[in-house]
Amino acid sequence: MYDEADLQRIREQREEWEAETLDPVLDAYGERDDRYATVSNHEVDRLYTPLDVADLDYDEDIGFPGEEPYTRGVYPTMYRGRQWTMRQFAGFGTADETNERFHYLIDEGQTGLSTAFDMPTLMGIDSDDAMADGEVGKEGVAVDTLADMERLFDGIRLDEVSTSFTINPSAPVVYAMYIALADQQGVPREEVRGTLQNDMFKEFIAQKEWVIPPEPSLKLVTDVVEFACRETPKFKPVSVSGYHIREAGSTAIQELAFTLADGFAYVEDCLDRGLDVDEFAPQLSFFFNSHNSIFEEIAKFRAARRIYARIMDEWYGAEADASKQLKFHTQTAGQSLTAQQPLNNVVRVTIQALAGVLGGTQSLHTNSFDEALALPSEDAVRVALRTQQIIAEESGAADIVDPLGGSFAVEALTDEVEEKAMAYIEHVREELGDGSVRDGVLAGIEGGYFQREIQDAAYEYQERVETDEEVVVGVNKYTVEEDTEPEILTVDEDVQERQRDRLASVKADRDDAAVEAALSDLRDAVEADDNVMPAIVDAVKAYATMGEIMAVFETKYGTYQETASVA
Repeated sequence: MYDEADLQRIREQREEWEAETLDPVLDAYGERDDRYATVSNHEVDRLYTPLDVADLDYDEDIGFPGEEPYTRGVYPTMYRGRQWTMRQFAGFGTADETNERFHYLIDEGQTGLSTAFDMPTLMGIDSDDAMADGEVGKEGVAVDTLADMERLFDGIRLDEVSTSFTINPSAPVVYAMYIALADQQGVPREEVRGTLQNDMFKEFIAQKEWVIPPEPSLKLVTDVVEFACRETPKFKPVSVSGYHIREAGSTAIQELAFTLADGFAYVEDCLDRGLDVDEFAPQLSFFFNSHNSIFEEIAKFRAARRIYARIMDEWYGAEADASKQLKFHTQTAGQSLTAQQPLNNVVRVTIQALAGVLGGTQSLHTNSFDEALALPSEDAVRVALRTQQIIAEESGAADIVDPLGGSFAVEALTDEVEEKAMAYIEHVREELGDGSVRDGVLAGIEGGYFQREIQDAAYEYQERVETDEEVVVGVNKYTVEEDTEPEILTVDEDVQERQRDRLASVKADRDDAAVEAALSDLRDAVEADDNVMPAIVDAVKAYATMGEIMAVFETKYGTYQETASVA
């Protein structure tokens, strides 16, 4: 971007500045710390100049928004054309209670829904299962049958809203319920919009919610992708999720690298299925964490788009622009929230949300300030949503496309993040997978590679906090005596009993012969190694339960806990 004469002049000027201006100040006053680094412990320099981006090629590395390599954004007008989707995570208690929260958020100006499920639903068991005792409706909404999905979206037309579902082992069942509900409402399947997380690799790597082993889990993910391409082309069948990898303690670079590796593994499995890359790739989506180090996060998002565009082209032969555009949802960092001085979290979330916007996210969830204590209260949820709205409407951050593009610091950090992330991806592909990212991810899961990398990073971060090298305001610095029991949202103790009564009522009223016939068809599809989604849709329409459907897969494949060589 600069000719050699300009660079030489800047080099000489910098040396003169250091000798005449900087060094006297350092000698007299020094600096606050000997070393400066991001939350991920990535060291940053005092000053960035054109010397730090001397090797950048504007066309190849930066370009223009809406064009390859998409470093500056996937749309030419970005938020000047359309704001990001404000998609607050919501779900607790019964479907009726969560439906009330959905309507509240819509009335407050939210532009998309995001559904949190309770642990039994996430793990594919019914509310009346003994293992569900004490967990029903506690950290998300309980969904056992299509009847719960009907209540969850009562008064909400599925062709008027985009809905995200944060669910993984039992994702195909929830997706089938949503399709069945659309059919009930008379909404054409091609008009159904939303996103299914459905990312099993990150479960085995970080979040640890699984039912069946990795390879059959991957088969189910690909079944959903194949079905969605044909039936619900506006619905994202997988959201490749780095968020939980980061929450488990990874660095920003590990989050990016492992997330993209997982995504490329799904691409390879779809290609092996015989799908055309330009048919399914436009429906893939991603989900990232946004933490406190604002410039590192912006660089991470920009590097993600650049890596993805290049790899989809060079490794997988993608030709359509939409196949090379990495589109992603962002959630602010839950791990960064503190129970101490919880109102400080409003500031943390604002910084993190701003990083997501400046980094070009397509949708955004802002955490509530009280989430380190309990499920968010209505007041806290409103503040979280207003944070996004103020950034969108008052800050001016949405008025300029990639406003930090060209910043010496941000461009240098983008390059550094890309280089280090690619080193991880190449290791997974070549060293673990012998040329296959998919095989490398599977081998890395079974051998504990990803888990060890994340654990080491988490330990190193916690060590820095405990030695005060990493400041957490209100925790290891600027502490105060405070009330540690503020007013928080609680879930009624009778939720479990009410949900179990409703489930019993559904079982009593349904056609048992139709349920058994549908489950038998599902077992046949599993045995034949067919795409199971049509059979799951039929099963949920017969009001088969979540647990009954998932039991078919457990019977066939066993559980991961039973078969895993690495816990």
